[in-house]
Amino acid sequence: MRLYGDRGSGNCQKVSITADFLKKPYRWIDIDIMKHESRTTDFLRKSPMGQVPMIELPDGRCLAQSNAIIRYLAHDSSLLPADPFTQAKIDELLFWEQYSHEPYVATSRFHMVYLGRSKEERDPMRVERGEKALDLMQHLIKGKSWFVGESLSIADIALLAYTRLAHEGGFDLKTRPDVMTWIARSEKALGLPPAGRH
Repeated sequence: MRLYGDRGSGNCQKVSITADFLKKPYRWIDIDIMKHESRTTDFLRKSPMGQVPMIELPDGRCLAQSNAIIRYLAHDSSLLPADPFTQAKIDELLFWEQYSHEPYVATSRFHMVYLGRSKEERDPMRVERGEKALDLMQHLIKGKSWFVGESLSIADIALLAYTRLAHEGGFDLKTRPDVMTWIARSEKALGLPPAGRH
């Protein structure tokens, strides 16, 4: 399997984290999004959406969109329990992450890390919605170890990728102690080094 991605992207990290945890071998292909390498003719032939991450299977089939990829990789594993309702609750969070979390938390980080903007130059609307998303996570994880069920799932991986990097987008996680505890628990379970929150 080939994994096309930008190493700084949380969406791409979701896929490598999942593949590494499940011990699925892959070859990483660096794609520099700032140089528009996901918009070349060759890349668009494989993935017309022109986004990373994207995986290319040994038989040539390609799959884009981070949460679709991790769901595919997690099939028949502990990260995606077989119970249909549990899977639906996982999907509920995967959809929420991409619609109500990533566009605000991740985009604020993109503006600071990739575009070099200051914390004060962030888009107020994105900051407000990012804060609300993180507050909801604090509410949902309070008193629980994992977001769905009794064990680590791809719901945790999907939410972890950008939440553990939220400080790079100017968000303060110290006001969300249960989220911080969950991040540390998830990093330990996945064998990840701490993301350097402050």
